[in-house]
Amino acid sequence: MPTQGRKNVHGKGGVRFKAPFTASKRDSQLRNLVSTLIVNEKVVVTHKMAQPLVSLADRLVTYAKAGDQHHRRLAAAVVRQYVADEKNQVLALDKLFDTLGPRFASRNGGYTRKLKMTPRLGDNAPRFLIAFVE
Repeated sequence: MPTQGRKNVHGKGGVRFKAPFTASKRDSQLRNLVSTLIVNEKVVVTHKMAQPLVSLADRLVTYAKAGDQHHRRLAAAVVRQYVADEKNQVLALDKLFDTLGPRFASRNGGYTRKLKMTPRLGDNAPRFLIAFVE
């Protein structure tokens, strides 16, 4: 006998709320944020997105330090095709491998810093500034 009560998208009875976003939307948000971080070299995010963003950005810089074709393809699967430099038409992936990789060649990890900011107006969500060091 099927369960009675309110049903959500998945058709399971008794579920009272739907998650705010799915795993695929979270991954898409992370890809957008890390691409913006590469282009601007800093980005302001909320607490829930700060740690996965730092982890993903550090992994991409490690790929850029290796600099071979295999690691370029691994990074290209994550980084969006944002234009990093309008004048020279440099993409975010090219900036990652041509600028950020050589910049951190002598550094063993810890490519980003996470600074706590004032809470966001409106909902008082904790915010962090994520930026590349040096």
